[in-house]
Amino acid sequence: MTDPRPVPLLGRLAVHLKMISMDQLAEAIRSQGRAGEDAKLGEVMVSLGLIDRAQLAKLIAAQQQVIAKQKKALPVSGPAQAGARPALRPTPAPPAPAAAPAPRSAAPAPTSRAAAAMAEGPQPIGSAADFAAPSDADRARFEGILRRAIERGASDVHLHEGATVQIRIAGQLAPEGDSLELEDAERMVLSILSPQQRDVLAARGELDVCNTFPGIGRFRANLYRAHRGLDGVFRFISATPPTLDQLGLPARLAKFTTYHQGMVLVTGPSGCGKSSTMAALVNLINEERREHILTIEDPIEYVHASRRCLVNQRSAGDHTQSFARALRAALREDPDVIVIGELRDLETVSLALSAAETGHFVLATLHTDNAIRTVNRLVGSFPADQQDQVRTMMSESLRAVISQRLLPRADGQGRVAALETMVVTRAVANLIRENKTFQIHSILQTGASQGMALLDHSIRELVQKGVVKVEDAARYVEDAKAAAAA
Repeated sequence: MTDPRPVPLLGRLAVHLKMISMDQLAEAIRSQGRAGEDAKLGEVMVSLGLIDRAQLAKLIAAQQQVIAKQKKALPVSGPAQAGARPALRPTPAPPAPAAAPAPRSAAPAPTSRAAAAMAEGPQPIGSAADFAAPSDADRARFEGILRRAIERGASDVHLHEGATVQIRIAGQLAPEGDSLELEDAERMVLSILSPQQRDVLAARGELDVCNTFPGIGRFRANLYRAHRGLDGVFRFISATPPTLDQLGLPARLAKFTTYHQGMVLVTGPSGCGKSSTMAALVNLINEERREHILTIEDPIEYVHASRRCLVNQRSAGDHTQSFARALRAALREDPDVIVIGELRDLETVSLALSAAETGHFVLATLHTDNAIRTVNRLVGSFPADQQDQVRTMMSESLRAVISQRLLPRADGQGRVAALETMVVTRAVANLIRENKTFQIHSILQTGASQGMALLDHSIRELVQKGVVKVEDAARYVEDAKAAAAA
């Protein structure tokens, strides 16, 4: 169950300013609860290494500004309740009698919408009517940017107000075209959205969508309000799911699709190819088995046509309210394979483990950087009094963890995947159950015959084969001496 307590303003500001993620905020709040009532969230985030002292000072200053604005916005009739928790969205002031709209802030009038956003702090944009009106020319210009980016082999396109369009090629950003004038990015972004999507973006301040552009390709987009205005990041997704061979992944990963019960996790940091790897595994199941595959994503990325399997794809936010709600319903939809785009919160993790225990094969992704931390992260997401039970559940239902990174190739021709793979053998299951996950490292070192490998070992092999440079490998290994020794 989710925590019913309100999220502190300082934490919401930290997420809004992109200092931490929602998962990290949840971790900090749990640590604060364990530390006692006197623990301050800011100090907890510093102690966990999520932010530094300079960032904490910035958060405290931003919090004070928001509180000051909220006090100014309170109605003059009746005193404010002493000690009341300030809400992130200020109470609206009574409308001014003049015909012109009242200014949104007591600060001096900003010179642009971007400046207004900075002055206002982390508030929702409010209404789609606040956006610039897009035209057909804006969409045509945007499609031209996407087309040129694909021709150059880019994986991502960044649109930022008042800045040069940037594209990511082989992991590195490069400029594409001229600098965007204020509101150019906003109009181009809005030109691809439906009226309903614009309303959601206006109300929430961010939006995840997937759009297909005829003759260009399919893109996953994250649109968000930033201090300059409305920005967007677009990631190219191939029209058909990739194969393991196309991704340069070893054929031995195919064995992870043969399970009929349990859970396989694909992990790694953002942008390391987790979605593509999972799509390749789902594609294998679709081609080789006769079962019902149900995917729950936000948004739907790779589109899987039903081949030997029946495939149903649901988007959290469009087809269902949340991952957790879709998972609860999934158990009544007769699935054999459940694919979860991301294990985001405690409820989703709990339901996924339950599904894996009750005769379903679960494939999911998680933002962790190796196999051992994946186990610890899943266990640590539960309250302390439930963790022994969770370890037992995981020891019985977890089948494998694939943790990957994408490293630049020495020849400059794209990137190559390095993998850490953990197969949950009886020995690994016992260590998980007994809370001795630190000993799993030695099993990964010696378990090559069982399909196991450490990430450092995989990277060292790539260096020895001349696929990756030593200096690039050193940025990804945990033991820098291992890369140097290669």
